[in-house]
Amino acid sequence: MSDNAEYKKVEETKDSYTKQLYWNMAIGLQQVDGLTPSIYLKELVNKNILGEITNYEVEELLQTYYKTQDLSNIKISNEKECDLVSTRIVELLNDNSFSLRPIILQSIHEYLFKGIYDFAGKYRTYNITKEEPILKDDTVIYADYNDIERTFEYDFKEEMKYDYSKLTLREQIEHIATFTSSIWQVHPFGEGNTRTVAVMIEKYLRSLGYNVKNDLFKENSLYFRNALVRSNYSNRAKNIYPTNEYLIKFFENLLNIGTNELSNKDLFVENN
Repeated sequence: MSDNAEYKKVEETKDSYTKQLYWNMAIGLQQVDGLTPSIYLKELVNKNILGEITNYEVEELLQTYYKTQDLSNIKISNEKECDLVSTRIVELLNDNSFSLRPIILQSIHEYLFKGIYDFAGKYRTYNITKEEPILKDDTVIYADYNDIERTFEYDFKEEMKYDYSKLTLREQIEHIATFTSSIWQVHPFGEGNTRTVAVMIEKYLRSLGYNVKNDLFKENSLYFRNALVRSNYSNRAKNIYPTNEYLIKFFENLLNIGTNELSNKDLFVENN
Protein backbone atom coordinates (compact mmCIF):
# COMPACT_ATOMS: atom_id res chain seq x y z
CA MET A 1 0.00 0.00 0.00
CA SER A 2 1.24 3.46 -0.85
CA ASP A 3 2.48 5.59 2.01
CA ASN A 4 0.43 8.37 0.43
CA ALA A 5 -2.89 6.51 0.70
CA GLU A 6 -5.57 8.88 1.98
CA TYR A 7 -8.02 8.34 4.79
CA LYS A 8 -11.57 7.89 3.60
CA LYS A 9 -14.70 9.22 5.20
CA VAL A 10 -16.92 6.49 6.62
CA GLU A 11 -19.98 6.19 4.42
CA GLU A 12 -23.28 4.44 4.98
CA THR A 13 -23.33 0.98 3.43
CA LYS A 14 -25.07 0.76 0.07
CA ASP A 15 -25.67 -2.97 0.36
CA SER A 16 -29.41 -3.52 0.79
CA TYR A 17 -28.98 -6.88 2.52
CA THR A 18 -26.63 -5.41 5.12
CA LYS A 19 -29.02 -2.51 5.65
CA GLN A 20 -31.87 -4.94 6.26
CA LEU A 21 -29.80 -6.82 8.84
CA TYR A 22 -28.95 -3.58 10.64
CA TRP A 23 -32.60 -2.56 10.77
CA ASN A 24 -33.58 -6.06 11.95
CA MET A 25 -31.21 -5.74 14.89
CA ALA A 26 -32.11 -2.12 15.66
CA ILE A 27 -35.87 -2.59 15.66
CA GLY A 28 -35.64 -6.02 17.26
CA LEU A 29 -33.71 -4.62 20.21
CA GLN A 30 -36.65 -2.39 21.09
CA GLN A 31 -38.55 -5.51 22.15
CA VAL A 32 -36.57 -5.59 25.39
CA ASP A 33 -38.60 -2.56 26.49
CA GLY A 34 -41.83 -3.56 24.78
CA LEU A 35 -41.51 -0.94 22.05
CA THR A 36 -42.75 -1.30 18.47
CA PRO A 37 -42.07 0.93 15.45
CA SER A 38 -44.56 3.27 13.82
CA ILE A 39 -45.97 2.61 10.37
CA TYR A 40 -44.11 5.72 9.26
CA LEU A 41 -40.74 4.29 10.27
CA LYS A 42 -41.47 1.11 8.34
CA GLU A 43 -42.08 3.22 5.24
CA LEU A 44 -38.82 5.10 5.76
CA VAL A 45 -36.89 1.87 6.36
CA ASN A 46 -38.03 0.54 2.99
CA LYS A 47 -36.85 3.72 1.30
CA ASN A 48 -33.52 3.54 3.10
CA ILE A 49 -32.95 -0.08 2.12
CA LEU A 50 -33.72 0.82 -1.50
CA GLY A 51 -31.16 3.62 -1.29
CA GLU A 52 -33.70 6.41 -1.78
CA ILE A 53 -32.84 8.14 1.52
CA THR A 54 -29.92 7.99 3.95
CA ASN A 55 -30.00 7.06 7.62
CA TYR A 56 -29.55 10.70 8.58
CA GLU A 57 -32.44 11.69 6.34
CA VAL A 58 -34.56 9.06 8.08
CA GLU A 59 -33.88 10.77 11.40
CA GLU A 60 -34.54 14.23 9.99
CA LEU A 61 -37.90 13.07 8.62
CA LEU A 62 -38.78 11.43 11.93
CA GLN A 63 -37.91 14.58 13.90
CA THR A 64 -40.16 16.63 11.61
CA TYR A 65 -42.93 14.03 11.81
CA TYR A 66 -43.00 13.88 15.60
CA LYS A 67 -43.22 17.65 15.90
CA THR A 68 -46.76 17.28 14.56
CA GLN A 69 -47.75 14.35 16.79
CA ASP A 70 -49.44 14.29 20.19
CA LEU A 71 -46.61 13.09 22.40
CA SER A 72 -48.89 13.09 25.44
CA ASN A 73 -50.30 9.91 23.88
CA ILE A 74 -48.21 7.12 25.41
CA LYS A 75 -48.44 4.98 22.27
CA ILE A 76 -47.09 7.78 20.09
CA SER A 77 -44.43 8.66 22.66
CA ASN A 78 -43.27 5.04 22.75
CA GLU A 79 -43.22 4.87 18.95
CA LYS A 80 -41.07 7.99 18.87
CA GLU A 81 -38.54 6.38 21.20
CA CYS A 82 -38.57 3.16 19.20
CA ASP A 83 -38.22 4.94 15.86
CA LEU A 84 -35.44 7.33 16.85
CA VAL A 85 -33.40 4.83 18.85
CA SER A 86 -33.69 2.24 16.07
CA THR A 87 -32.50 4.78 13.51
CA ARG A 88 -29.54 5.77 15.67
CA ILE A 89 -28.56 2.16 16.24
CA VAL A 90 -28.40 1.68 12.47
CA GLU A 91 -26.27 4.82 12.21
CA LEU A 92 -23.84 3.42 14.78
CA LEU A 93 -23.72 0.01 13.11
CA ASN A 94 -22.75 1.69 9.84
CA ASP A 95 -19.64 3.04 11.56
CA ASN A 96 -16.96 0.51 12.50
CA SER A 97 -14.98 2.92 14.69
CA PHE A 98 -14.64 1.65 18.24
CA SER A 99 -12.56 1.92 21.40
CA LEU A 100 -13.02 -0.27 24.46
CA ARG A 101 -13.51 2.38 27.12
CA PRO A 102 -16.29 3.08 29.64
CA ILE A 103 -16.73 6.52 28.07
CA ILE A 104 -17.69 4.80 24.79
CA LEU A 105 -20.58 3.08 26.58
CA GLN A 106 -21.65 6.51 27.85
CA SER A 107 -21.31 8.00 24.37
CA ILE A 108 -23.45 5.26 22.86
CA HIS A 109 -26.16 5.82 25.45
CA GLU A 110 -26.03 9.57 24.92
CA TYR A 111 -26.27 9.19 21.15
CA LEU A 112 -29.16 6.71 21.27
CA PHE A 113 -31.27 8.57 23.80
CA LYS A 114 -30.54 12.27 23.28
CA GLY A 115 -33.80 14.17 23.25
CA ILE A 116 -35.58 11.16 24.75
CA TYR A 117 -34.14 10.91 28.26
CA ASP A 118 -32.80 13.96 30.05
CA PHE A 119 -30.14 11.70 31.60
CA ALA A 120 -28.81 10.44 28.25
CA GLY A 121 -25.16 9.49 28.70
CA LYS A 122 -25.21 10.13 32.45
CA TYR A 123 -24.68 7.48 35.11
CA ARG A 124 -27.56 7.04 37.53
CA THR A 125 -27.26 8.66 40.97
CA TYR A 126 -29.61 6.28 42.77
CA ASN A 127 -29.98 2.54 43.28
CA ILE A 128 -32.48 0.46 41.33
CA THR A 129 -34.46 -2.77 41.32
CA LYS A 130 -36.72 -4.25 38.66
CA GLU A 131 -39.31 -6.98 38.99
CA GLU A 132 -38.59 -9.68 36.43
CA PRO A 133 -41.36 -12.01 35.23
CA ILE A 134 -38.85 -14.82 34.65
CA LEU A 135 -37.80 -14.50 38.31
CA LYS A 136 -41.35 -14.55 39.67
CA ASP A 137 -41.05 -10.77 40.10
CA ASP A 138 -37.80 -10.93 42.02
CA THR A 139 -34.96 -8.63 40.97
CA VAL A 140 -31.33 -8.85 39.96
CA ILE A 141 -29.01 -7.09 42.40
CA TYR A 142 -27.50 -4.24 40.39
CA ALA A 143 -24.35 -2.32 41.20
CA ASP A 144 -24.49 0.42 43.83
CA TYR A 145 -24.47 3.74 41.99
CA ASN A 146 -21.46 4.83 44.05
CA ASP A 147 -19.45 1.97 42.55
CA ILE A 148 -20.29 2.36 38.84
CA GLU A 149 -17.13 4.18 37.75
CA ARG A 150 -14.75 2.04 39.79
CA THR A 151 -16.42 -1.19 38.66
CA PHE A 152 -16.17 -0.18 35.02
CA GLU A 153 -12.56 0.94 35.45
CA TYR A 154 -11.67 -2.56 36.64
CA ASP A 155 -13.83 -4.52 34.16
CA PHE A 156 -12.69 -2.62 31.09
CA LYS A 157 -9.02 -2.63 32.12
CA GLU A 158 -9.13 -6.41 32.59
CA GLU A 159 -10.85 -6.91 29.23
CA MET A 160 -8.39 -4.66 27.38
CA LYS A 161 -5.45 -6.83 28.40
CA TYR A 162 -7.24 -10.13 27.80
CA ASP A 163 -5.54 -12.40 25.23
CA TYR A 164 -8.16 -14.16 23.11
CA SER A 165 -5.47 -15.91 21.03
CA LYS A 166 -4.80 -18.36 23.83
CA LEU A 167 -8.41 -19.53 23.98
CA THR A 168 -10.40 -22.06 21.99
CA LEU A 169 -13.46 -20.66 20.22
CA ARG A 170 -15.67 -22.13 22.91
CA GLU A 171 -13.57 -20.48 25.60
CA GLN A 172 -13.71 -17.18 23.73
CA ILE A 173 -17.50 -17.29 23.70
CA GLU A 174 -17.63 -18.16 27.38
CA HIS A 175 -15.40 -15.18 28.14
CA ILE A 176 -17.44 -12.82 25.94
CA ALA A 177 -20.59 -13.94 27.75
CA THR A 178 -18.95 -13.29 31.13
CA PHE A 179 -17.73 -9.82 30.13
CA THR A 180 -21.11 -8.85 28.66
CA SER A 181 -22.89 -10.09 31.77
CA SER A 182 -20.57 -8.11 34.04
CA ILE A 183 -21.08 -4.87 32.13
CA TRP A 184 -24.85 -5.33 32.00
CA GLN A 185 -25.09 -6.10 35.74
CA VAL A 186 -23.73 -2.64 36.54
CA HIS A 187 -26.79 -1.13 34.85
CA PRO A 188 -25.22 2.33 34.84
CA PHE A 189 -28.17 4.22 33.33
CA GLY A 190 -31.71 4.85 34.49
CA GLU A 191 -33.13 3.27 31.30
CA GLY A 192 -31.82 1.84 28.05
CA ASN A 193 -29.09 -0.37 29.51
CA THR A 194 -29.69 -3.53 27.49
CA ARG A 195 -29.95 -1.70 24.19
CA THR A 196 -26.76 0.25 24.93
CA VAL A 197 -24.78 -2.81 26.01
CA ALA A 198 -26.00 -4.77 22.97
CA VAL A 199 -24.77 -2.08 20.58
CA MET A 200 -21.43 -1.77 22.37
CA ILE A 201 -20.84 -5.54 22.38
CA GLU A 202 -21.83 -5.79 18.72
CA LYS A 203 -19.30 -3.12 17.78
CA TYR A 204 -16.67 -4.66 20.06
CA LEU A 205 -17.06 -8.12 18.53
CA ARG A 206 -16.81 -6.68 15.04
CA SER A 207 -13.66 -4.78 16.05
CA LEU A 208 -12.15 -8.12 17.13
CA GLY A 209 -12.91 -9.60 13.72
CA TYR A 210 -15.86 -11.82 14.58
CA ASN A 211 -18.58 -12.49 12.01
CA VAL A 212 -21.71 -11.31 13.80
CA LYS A 213 -25.18 -12.51 12.83
CA ASN A 214 -27.05 -9.23 13.27
CA ASP A 215 -30.52 -10.53 12.48
CA LEU A 216 -30.47 -12.79 15.56
CA PHE A 217 -31.74 -9.80 17.54
CA LYS A 218 -34.82 -9.53 15.33
CA GLU A 219 -36.63 -12.34 17.13
CA ASN A 220 -34.42 -12.98 20.16
CA SER A 221 -33.80 -9.64 21.88
CA LEU A 222 -35.98 -10.56 24.83
CA TYR A 223 -34.16 -13.87 25.15
CA PHE A 224 -30.88 -11.94 25.18
CA ARG A 225 -32.06 -9.72 28.01
CA ASN A 226 -33.52 -12.58 30.02
CA ALA A 227 -30.32 -14.57 29.57
CA LEU A 228 -28.47 -11.60 31.08
CA VAL A 229 -30.94 -11.62 33.97
CA ARG A 230 -30.30 -15.32 34.62
CA SER A 231 -26.54 -14.80 34.41
CA ASN A 232 -26.78 -12.35 37.33
CA TYR A 233 -29.50 -13.82 39.53
CA SER A 234 -29.12 -16.00 42.58
CA ASN A 235 -31.44 -17.15 45.33
CA ARG A 236 -29.57 -19.63 47.45
CA ALA A 237 -32.60 -20.32 49.64
CA LYS A 238 -34.28 -21.71 46.50
CA ASN A 239 -31.09 -23.31 45.17
CA ILE A 240 -30.90 -20.92 42.20
CA TYR A 241 -27.49 -19.70 41.07
CA PRO A 242 -26.20 -17.41 38.32
CA THR A 243 -25.68 -19.25 35.04
CA ASN A 244 -24.19 -18.19 31.72
CA GLU A 245 -25.69 -21.25 30.02
CA TYR A 246 -28.37 -19.30 28.16
CA LEU A 247 -26.14 -16.36 27.31
CA ILE A 248 -23.54 -18.72 25.83
CA LYS A 249 -26.22 -20.29 23.63
CA PHE A 250 -27.14 -16.83 22.38
CA PHE A 251 -23.53 -15.91 21.60
CA GLU A 252 -22.93 -19.23 19.87
CA ASN A 253 -25.77 -18.40 17.50
CA LEU A 254 -24.71 -14.75 17.22
CA LEU A 255 -21.21 -15.75 16.12
CA ASN A 256 -22.48 -18.35 13.67
CA ILE A 257 -21.10 -21.43 15.40
CA GLY A 258 -24.34 -22.68 16.93
CA THR A 259 -27.96 -23.39 16.02
CA ASN A 260 -29.36 -23.49 19.53
CA GLU A 261 -33.08 -23.18 20.12
CA LEU A 262 -33.57 -19.91 22.00
CA SER A 263 -36.81 -20.19 23.93
CA ASN A 264 -37.79 -17.70 26.63
CA LYS A 265 -39.81 -20.34 28.45
CA ASP A 266 -36.53 -22.06 29.37
CA LEU A 267 -35.39 -19.02 31.34
CA PHE A 268 -38.22 -18.92 33.87
CA VAL A 269 -36.96 -20.01 37.28
CA GLU A 270 -39.93 -22.32 37.86
CA ASN A 271 -38.75 -24.38 34.89
CA ASN A 272 -35.35 -25.07 36.43
